[in-house]
Amino acid sequence: MKYPLATTTWSDEEIAASNALMVAGTLTMGNEVKAFEEQFAEYIGTKYAVMFNSGSSANLALLAAMRYFKGTKISAGDHVIVPTVSWSTTYYPVNQAGFVLDFVDINPITLNINVDAIEKVITPKTKAIFAVNLLGNPCDMEKLMELCEKYDLYLIEDNCESLGAQLNGQRTGSFGLAGTHSFFFSHHICTMEGGMVSTNSLELAETLISIRAHGWTRGLSAENSVHPKSNNDWDDLFRFVLPGYNLRPLEISGAIGQIQLRKFPEFLKWRRINAAHFESLFTGSSSYQIQSENGESSWFGFSLILKGKLAGKRGDVIALLTENGVDSRPIVAGNFTINPVMKHLEYGSLPSTQSADEIHQNGFFIGNHHSDHREEISAIHNLLLRYEASVK
Repeated sequence: MKYPLATTTWSDEEIAASNALMVAGTLTMGNEVKAFEEQFAEYIGTKYAVMFNSGSSANLALLAAMRYFKGTKISAGDHVIVPTVSWSTTYYPVNQAGFVLDFVDINPITLNINVDAIEKVITPKTKAIFAVNLLGNPCDMEKLMELCEKYDLYLIEDNCESLGAQLNGQRTGSFGLAGTHSFFFSHHICTMEGGMVSTNSLELAETLISIRAHGWTRGLSAENSVHPKSNNDWDDLFRFVLPGYNLRPLEISGAIGQIQLRKFPEFLKWRRINAAHFESLFTGSSSYQIQSENGESSWFGFSLILKGKLAGKRGDVIALLTENGVDSRPIVAGNFTINPVMKHLEYGSLPSTQSADEIHQNGFFIGNHHSDHREEISAIHNLLLRYEASVK
């Protein structure tokens, strides 16, 4: 058996679109990126979407833009609440934008931020909650939105692992001020590298456009919320108004993204079919705990937490999977707060991380795919059952 973490979603269509742009010499961000942004915003259900060269860059640009968009209520030194389990580039942009991290442990069942623990760390300096929809699973958005309304906080979503997930018919990435998305190879759709910020705020979208490309006014409408344009088009090309970056995507990525988005409903259908099969096999196990779905997960991958007589035996399980051709990874980055990089980060509260510690020590995940892999999932289940039976 060979069961990789991810497989390619490309076909001749993506290759043909790439070749056409290469032949035409149309490589830098242009009409294809713009078309993908418009189609993506429509799919997510927001008014605007701004594309970047990665999901990590989308996080970086979003946190930076929050300091500068018209009407913002967050500034340098303010605090942003984050979960203890996510990828590194959920956390770094918070500090890079001048904000302070406040960590909250996860819910051990959903693996998302423990919403019942958030209120304990809110202070007058708290201005935002950066919720991560982990491994395709939507957070408890209803409670998060209630907290944000009660304390006048921004809700932003790291939706990089959860494209297509829904709660009550609303897609994740559309609940708060903004959501971020990733189109890396192992994610739900792939544009080589690529990311997006979705938002209903025109002011934020315009600030993101400026932040994305050097902090200049080029690319903004004549009437915009960032900085007034002059009547001199030549001067307007090189007017720098914000401390921006160069995070622009390639035109090829925009063209590929449109094709991938058209294919995505079929991808998502099979991810959910595979997931239903996975759940039917592992639900109720005394040794393998799986992630509990909230709403409609888009099932980025399948997490397993060893418990009972298998607790503490992750190394043996991973070795067994590897020997049998099954790729595995930690559950995202496990408990991020135990990493040595923490000495370089500015953070305030760091309460109990018991649940994050548990998945850090006993958790891992295997891949899900955009086509039928039920046979392989059954084989993995049988492999793990045999291992479980061998442990006394």
